Amino acid sequence: MILDLIKVFLPAAISFIVGISITPLWTSYLYKNEMWKKKAGKVSLEGNETPIFNGLHEKKEVGTPRLGGVIIWASVFITVALLWFASHFLPFEIFHKLEFLSRSQTWIPFFALLLGAFVGFIDDMYEIKGGGSNKAGGLSLKKRLLIVSLIGLFCASWFFFKLEVSSISMIFSNPINLGILFIPFFILVMLFIYSGGIIDGIDGLAGGVFAIMFTGYGMIAFFQNQIDIAALCATIVGGLLAFLWFNIPPARFYMSETGSMALTVVLTIVAFMTDTLGGGRGVIALLIIGAPLVVTTLSVILQQLSKRFRGKKIFLVAPLHHHFEALGWPSYKVTMRYWVISIVFCIIGVIFALLK
Repeated sequence: MILDLIKVFLPAAISFIVGISITPLWTSYLYKNEMWKKKAGKVSLEGNETPIFNGLHEKKEVGTPRLGGVIIWASVFITVALLWFASHFLPFEIFHKLEFLSRSQTWIPFFALLLGAFVGFIDDMYEIKGGGSNKAGGLSLKKRLLIVSLIGLFCASWFFFKLEVSSISMIFSNPINLGILFIPFFILVMLFIYSGGIIDGIDGLAGGVFAIMFTGYGMIAFFQNQIDIAALCATIVGGLLAFLWFNIPPARFYMSETGSMALTVVLTIVAFMTDTLGGGRGVIALLIIGAPLVVTTLSVILQQLSKRFRGKKIFLVAPLHHHFEALGWPSYKVTMRYWVISIVFCIIGVIFALLK
């Protein structure tokens, strides 16, 4: 038990220290090279201007660098690399026990993290340079959804064919076997959670919410004795806390797509890893632990449906956190209340996932 706790908490501490250490250099590079959007403002899904959002954030979008998410995944990568090197090349048995990069548990989420980060990095660079197929710069939504779908297809196939997972746990009943339908179901869940990544819209909001969610799944994995997954989640939390140190108002940089895509695809994979494989309800619990992402996505969907079929909006602006800003809430109040709600839902979700 003590060794397991060290295996979880030590990488988290290393990741945090690494993140804090590399941030000054990365921040200096971002500001020196003006790695921010050159034109403020966003466009709606229909390609129209968004005057309410632009009025709230126009001054913030220009002059604050993107690519802050690099701190998160770079911290995780460096931590994993350090422990791997120590376990293979240092003559101390303890490092063999602390390494958590394993084929059975963490290969898929770790490499999905790096792949999502890479694609998100490309999207951010297009947005910074003003290129891409989107009016606001960057890759179009269709292209990003296609890429996430392909990542989901690969991961779902790994679960189905390699790990022989085809069912999901349900509430107060036996798991439901989806058969080959498990693959499209996995992809749809990943797309839904990825779409919640637009929660990265207020200083400190996404960083805090993601840190809480990965803490929750780290706890679930730990109590399922999936220690490697718990250690990976803790390492991600360490990187997120380092990022958050510099992202709380006023933000030194934004997480942007290189962070949000990486985190959402990994969160989805971890949810499935802690489901039938771990004897828990990781997928259904995602609706609870991931409630901020779920609500964010639903608010956008409901807004679009209302405008299409009713001819008017439900919210002043979507997603929901910007609606609260439009009502006059200070951004820091929105952020901190989201943190509080996230903690409450995280506790409920962890209990629900582990309840026999």
